[in-house]
Amino acid sequence: MKTRKLGTLEVSELGLGCMSISANYGPPADKDQGIKTIRTAYEKGVTFFDTAEVYGPFTNEELVGEALAPFRDEVIIASKFGFDLEGSEGLNSRPEHIKKVVEDSLKRLKTDRIDLYYQHRVDPKVPIEEVAGAMKDLIKEGKILHYGLSEASEKTIRRAHAVQPITAIQSEYSFMERDQEQNGVLKTCQELGIGFVPWGPVGMGYLTGEIVARTNFDLKTDLRAEFSRFTPENLAANMPVVDLLRRFAEKKNATPAQISLAWLLAQKPWIVPIPGTRNIDHLNENLGAKNIQLTPVELRELETGFSKIKVHGGRMSEMHMQAVDQTV
Repeated sequence: MKTRKLGTLEVSELGLGCMSISANYGPPADKDQGIKTIRTAYEKGVTFFDTAEVYGPFTNEELVGEALAPFRDEVIIASKFGFDLEGSEGLNSRPEHIKKVVEDSLKRLKTDRIDLYYQHRVDPKVPIEEVAGAMKDLIKEGKILHYGLSEASEKTIRRAHAVQPITAIQSEYSFMERDQEQNGVLKTCQELGIGFVPWGPVGMGYLTGEIVARTNFDLKTDLRAEFSRFTPENLAANMPVVDLLRRFAEKKNATPAQISLAWLLAQKPWIVPIPGTRNIDHLNENLGAKNIQLTPVELRELETGFSKIKVHGGRMSEMHMQAVDQTV
């Protein structure tokens, strides 16, 4: 496994998104299975593990802490704050709240520092300069080592970075979800030397080719049940994207998921996707993407093919999109 730099932070070129082991894409996995998946990723060279207090809530951080405890000093743990989980469940990034919840996350993660701490969603009630100031304090105290933002706009990134340098931005980005190319965020990352961590790098599972129009999503345990991109009509309408990836996969002796991850890796050297899974076979498949090299000609052909396809449905529900920072 090669490494990449997010700002000054060195991580494996593919990370592991741990959320889906515990929450949001169906009922939680058995704890032993979750630990085995995380430790197998480590054995295969993954050093970058992503979690958040809200996943579960709390249970995913506990799982990641237990799974990584034996080799804590050899891995990079990223977590996130920003929700009022013991109150309104809305956003809360007040500095005093951040300084309380970081202590709770440290305990759950069984560690004395969080390598990369993201604001999960920008809180419109708290100036970003105050959040960045709290991050600066926590870095001075050694409780966190690097500061990140998730689903932040170009303007917010610039304001925060002026107070405390940002190491990474995490937002949804995949072969089928291109907002970050249009909204100035990737360009800003390049300009300021900030790394970019795509979540949903295989389209929340859609780009594997295993999700079809008749796939059912449980309303109680699977967020995708509320996303318009995952209605039966849109699952069918978006199949040309998967078909395009599948054509390239056949040529490269790969799978559509591997092509979509290889495509992301080919975009910029400071992009580090974090595909998530609870399944060892899928983990091995995802990590196999690092062995696939897409040539400049193949990348152009993929872009040409994609430019002729319309993507149907929004990337998240209206409620979830309201929490995405779109400050201009």
